[in-house]
Amino acid sequence: MVGDSTLPASAAASYFRPMGFWRRLFGGGSSGGSDDLRPQRLDYLNEALALERQGDYDAALTSYRLALRDLPNDARILQNMAIAFTKTRRFDEAIRHYRRALELDSSLAGAHYGLAFLLLQRGDPDGAAQHLKTFLAHPPRGPDAQKWIEHATQALHDLGASPIASRAPEERTGSH
Repeated sequence: MVGDSTLPASAAASYFRPMGFWRRLFGGGSSGGSDDLRPQRLDYLNEALALERQGDYDAALTSYRLALRDLPNDARILQNMAIAFTKTRRFDEAIRHYRRALELDSSLAGAHYGLAFLLLQRGDPDGAAQHLKTFLAHPPRGPDAQKWIEHATQALHDLGASPIASRAPEERTGSH
């Protein structure tokens, strides 16, 4: 049966070349390129995102951990982990991961936003206000951004802190 091969002919042929199997097993490809491990790393991240969309946050965290093992200083993976920890009500872990993400990339608006509301929940209004102000100073752009900006502005107002006075909310969503 000619059409039942599970591997494309080029991939199957690589297994029969001298050392082709071992190169593939240990991270080399049939082409011998060193970039062949990168897609596998992205697969962990994509898998985690898909699991999160399905609501399986514990499994998503496992995949995020695997992605983080390959890319230990990826602030976005840490931020995504913090979100998943928040959704599983592991707030201390979420706070720790948000803080680590911000150590690596202080411009992550989502990390400032998420951390602010966790700090509010923990009874740290000053810390929350600081992160809300940072979030509002450099808010995200996109279709849902205005909703998050209004929520952060309202939270700051409720705390009695003044938002950044130099820029109105509608100015913050435009291009700089």
